[in-house]
Amino acid sequence: MAGPLPADAEPGGEPGAAGARGPARDGASNGRRPPPLAGATLVLGTFALSLATFMNVLDTSIANVSIPAMSGDLGVSLSQGTWVITSFGVANAISVPLAGWLTVRFGQVRLFIASVLLFVFASWLCGLAPSIEWLIAFRVLQGAVAGPMVPLSQALLLSSYPAHRSGTALAMWSMTTLIAPVAGPLLGGWITDNIAWPWIFYINIPVGLFAVGLTWLIYRDRDTPRRKLPVDGVGLALLVLWVGALQIMLDKGKELDWFASGTIVWLGVVALVALALFLVWELTEEHPVVDLSLFRGRNFSAGVVSLALAYALFFGNVVILPLWLQQYLGYTATWAGMALAPVGLLAAVFTPIVGRNLGRWDARALATISFVIFALVLWMRSLFDTQADYFSIVIPTIVQGIAVAFFFVPLMAIVLSGIGPERIAAASGLSNFFRILAGSFGTSVATTLWDHRASMHHAHLVESVSLGRGATTQALTRLEAAGLSPGQALAAIEQMIDQQAYTLSANDLFYGSALLFVVLAGFIWLARPLPAHR
Repeated sequence: MAGPLPADAEPGGEPGAAGARGPARDGASNGRRPPPLAGATLVLGTFALSLATFMNVLDTSIANVSIPAMSGDLGVSLSQGTWVITSFGVANAISVPLAGWLTVRFGQVRLFIASVLLFVFASWLCGLAPSIEWLIAFRVLQGAVAGPMVPLSQALLLSSYPAHRSGTALAMWSMTTLIAPVAGPLLGGWITDNIAWPWIFYINIPVGLFAVGLTWLIYRDRDTPRRKLPVDGVGLALLVLWVGALQIMLDKGKELDWFASGTIVWLGVVALVALALFLVWELTEEHPVVDLSLFRGRNFSAGVVSLALAYALFFGNVVILPLWLQQYLGYTATWAGMALAPVGLLAAVFTPIVGRNLGRWDARALATISFVIFALVLWMRSLFDTQADYFSIVIPTIVQGIAVAFFFVPLMAIVLSGIGPERIAAASGLSNFFRILAGSFGTSVATTLWDHRASMHHAHLVESVSLGRGATTQALTRLEAAGLSPGQALAAIEQMIDQQAYTLSANDLFYGSALLFVVLAGFIWLARPLPAHR
């Protein structure tokens, strides 16, 4: 079977696309793959890397269903509580593209081990956080040190398999990367309901230490040589500035009435100017902190854009659904998690099949299948109402497992097609930067739109409810007959209006996301076919 990631291909997917510049080009591997692993060593190596990746990605979503409990315990609003999610995502996104430079400086294995150990330490601090400010600070630390873990696990895994089995390697990696965000709410919900929310962080300690021990045992003699490179301090500072300003603008916009606030305007200006300066600097710097020359490759560009936008839609809806279930349908954190967990059933079945056949199937067609099924699932969710039962909610989740299976493997194959082995860490880091950043932005945009559309629907519904209307009078009479005072009856009607407004708003988001997935199904065909299909 033809492999989707030929080791001797030109970087960037096109001849001369990337040139010889950038931190990853100076990598110590010099384009040579270490010999692949075999037998039990390969199995254990795959398990160790997947376990560390699962732990990392799990933390992007494990707090989703715990936000109400955290917010209540720490005395803050739900909108402030969502910073626990976005702070991790932004810090993680900023540090991910540094993987290429850090790999050259410290070596793949050493950097991976250090990243996992620091992640364990930061998780322990998150569990001990006495206030929302400290929790957000520790989540920033946790996200920052976690950055290199995902691209390095991918690079180490690809080096563990023969080139012709790279599709299988990507399948193993993608199963953990896609199932973890869905398993997170289930595990987080159970821990929150039955133990306490700090334990969603404490569980990383034994898992991380076990992954470190097993990884070091297998990979300690497979590290890449190290080389000192200049630190692109200006590029790093501009990266932090524009990403941080943009995320704060998205998080605080709703609270400060968006561009009616001078603070939001200034944040927008800072983000825009810093982004422009960042692009100019990185494209002209000899040793950039982010190797933007990778975007000269058509497949890398098309793949990264598709991956980022699709993940933003996917993750934004993963955040909204459990919040809606808990706040307006009366679900506990555990049951909200159980409503999302079944996505792993079909994903676990189909992902290995996709990986084994990637060389004979067109990756663009596989990605299109994923996007179309995502669109179908979100359209089904757009039909939910306040009377939806558990099984009606779970059916789209189960179907979504097929979309998940066809999502990461073909898209990552497109992104990494033609990238030389010495640039895999940099390419993976940059693509994951945009994926994680898009997920964080998607969370902020989704929650903001959810509230905005709910306010609009609330206003329209209130217009239909007045004390002079017969239906309103009948409803008040029934509620008062049930033992409620007139004030309590009015409050109950207001609660029902809120429930309907937020349900209609969620439907709007699901429907809009479905339409965007249909657009992505066509956009991915801008990529070139992989070598096996030329």
